[in-house]
Amino acid sequence: SMPFLLCLKKKKSPVPLGRSIFQKHTPPIQQNYQALLESCLKNKCLFTDDTFPAHISSIGTGALLKKLPRNLHWKRPHALHKSPVFYSAHRKQLDLCQGLVENCWFLAALEALTFHQDILAAVVPQNQSFERKYAGIFHFRFWHFGEWIDVVVDDLLPVNEAGELLFVSSVYKNVFWGALLEKAYAKLYGSYEDLQIGQVSEALVDFTGGVNTRIKLAEAPPDLWDILTRATYSRSLMGCQTHLGTTKVLKNGLVAGHAYTVTGIRKVTCQHGPENLVRLRNPWGKIEWKGDWSDSSYKWELLSPKEKILLRKKKDDGEFWMSLRDFKIHFVDLVICKLTPDLMSQEDGKKWMYSLKSGRWVKGSTAGGSLGFCNGNFWMNPQYWLNVLPVEDSKKSPSTCSVVISLMQKHSTKHRNRAPHLFIGFLLYKNTNLLLFFPEQYQESNRKLPPGFFTRHQPVNKHQVFLDDREVTHDFHLEPCVYVIVPSTLEPQQESEFILRVFSRKHLMIFFDTLKEIVDRYEGKIWEDFFTKHFEQKKKKLKFSSISQNPEINAVQLQRILNNISWRNFQSFRLNFSLDSCQGILALLDLNATGTLSIQEFRVLCKRLLFYLEVFQKRDTKRSGKLDLVELHAAVRETGISLSNEVCNLMAIRYGDPDFQISFESFVCFMLRVEIMGEAFRNLTQDGKGIYLRESE
Repeated sequence: SMPFLLCLKKKKSPVPLGRSIFQKHTPPIQQNYQALLESCLKNKCLFTDDTFPAHISSIGTGALLKKLPRNLHWKRPHALHKSPVFYSAHRKQLDLCQGLVENCWFLAALEALTFHQDILAAVVPQNQSFERKYAGIFHFRFWHFGEWIDVVVDDLLPVNEAGELLFVSSVYKNVFWGALLEKAYAKLYGSYEDLQIGQVSEALVDFTGGVNTRIKLAEAPPDLWDILTRATYSRSLMGCQTHLGTTKVLKNGLVAGHAYTVTGIRKVTCQHGPENLVRLRNPWGKIEWKGDWSDSSYKWELLSPKEKILLRKKKDDGEFWMSLRDFKIHFVDLVICKLTPDLMSQEDGKKWMYSLKSGRWVKGSTAGGSLGFCNGNFWMNPQYWLNVLPVEDSKKSPSTCSVVISLMQKHSTKHRNRAPHLFIGFLLYKNTNLLLFFPEQYQESNRKLPPGFFTRHQPVNKHQVFLDDREVTHDFHLEPCVYVIVPSTLEPQQESEFILRVFSRKHLMIFFDTLKEIVDRYEGKIWEDFFTKHFEQKKKKLKFSSISQNPEINAVQLQRILNNISWRNFQSFRLNFSLDSCQGILALLDLNATGTLSIQEFRVLCKRLLFYLEVFQKRDTKRSGKLDLVELHAAVRETGISLSNEVCNLMAIRYGDPDFQISFESFVCFMLRVEIMGEAFRNLTQDGKGIYLRESE
């Protein structure tokens, strides 16, 4: 018997438009940013974008218009603030707030992006400003159905009578990157109103070109904390959504049917034992959770004073902590978007292959519909042949290989929300007999598997659910063999274009246009290798935590590890941390006062080391391996931290040599202290000017 195919939501499929010609996806208008910028500078004029005009038509035609103020104006940032800034390198100054457009899904994804400066820089080119080469023109990059495209906008933004931005704004009123990025995204999808409805998963993919994993928290796997840990310390962005409800803001402080960003995790040590905490942020920039581990929760008293100071914030800024247990209860699903799809396979750091193919379902030709309609036309759907090959260096049993398959439908109109999504899915078939034909015979004849094949064989994914989402993604553990992927709409004769993506450690794909390796661009993979080498293989030598049973390292072991790091992009660079420096680092990062660093605390240090090294090498213009006072001031500014000259000079006296020269090792100790003291001050201060400390604090 054929598998029963489920349809997740019982809502009407879109009515056929009665057209006889296939309606292709409308690609976005391509404009040459550099040419337009140079033309404006030459003519001494400010850019005005006629393709997305400062007009009500760019906002929309429906319900959003009713929210607009009577006197709407379009103004450039220079008219809104005396010293506008495009972008701030300081992480704390990247916080954004939602405007009149109900696009919390977009904001939640954007907030996640700010935790990965290199990915953010790919979407938001950093060499843009309101001063140097300013001509009222900006550009942003998005991953759009398989390719990166550049979207150009002018900087005319909709404001009310008081000059306040109507849509996305920054917590810092002179920072405008968020508002301009939202305008570019609105242009890409037709209008601001087209951003009203969406999913965090869609925006995450548009910002990264990554692959999504969706975890239903009611059915969360037992290793959810391990998955969250791997996601936090690798190239992953995370968002989640609360349950729908009739009340907008619930008594517990959460907003019903609302998207949140996962901004961090932390395992803390309470008096009764360890507790796993998740940190979240409301895109509104206010209204927070009121339960356990909220800002005013008694639970914080169970921690050491140091851990409490550095983790707890008493500000209504939209960011809060909650236990993993409460997180699973109050949120529907967790979306993790990863640039390499190795998160669920536990094969972190390995090279993956990526294949992408564009296709279409056309009436009377390739729009066969699903098997559930028993129409005998399922075989007409496009068929893609996948040869999964064994990988010799895999940690897992060679009998299975991790494969991720993603199907994404393209909207046929310029406006993303004008036509509803079709219900889509795919079936995966295995047949060792296909090896007889793979690949030459079928590639040459371009033949499809006949209808009889699908009546005689069961698909690997028997319980495929068809979703009216833009993208459907599934993880598989497959035996090395030949498979056939058959993407389809739920109902026959429904037309659309689509892209099919396949990720695996090693495979061959017939009729695919591109085949390339995905190699992680971020240096963070170094640390994954390090943890395996220094924490797993040497467990017997390292001290174990009595509670967590995870290995921890002391100052001597930290010194040994740091001084033996092999830098992938800085091969000639060798570290020389003294034991005194390592003891200082350990004292700063060891929140539990155990005298050791956990893997989690060591990962934090590693990320900071990479960042500090980039800044140090950029500012060490003489390549002396040391920074003088002028270079030190510049390096501190480069990190986004504001220090007075007096404090900077004092730190040079404390950490420098007799000539006030700062080595990289001293720079690390200096910056860690500045950052951690700054974090402690921000969490303790009530007015932003000072703090009151008890003796223990």
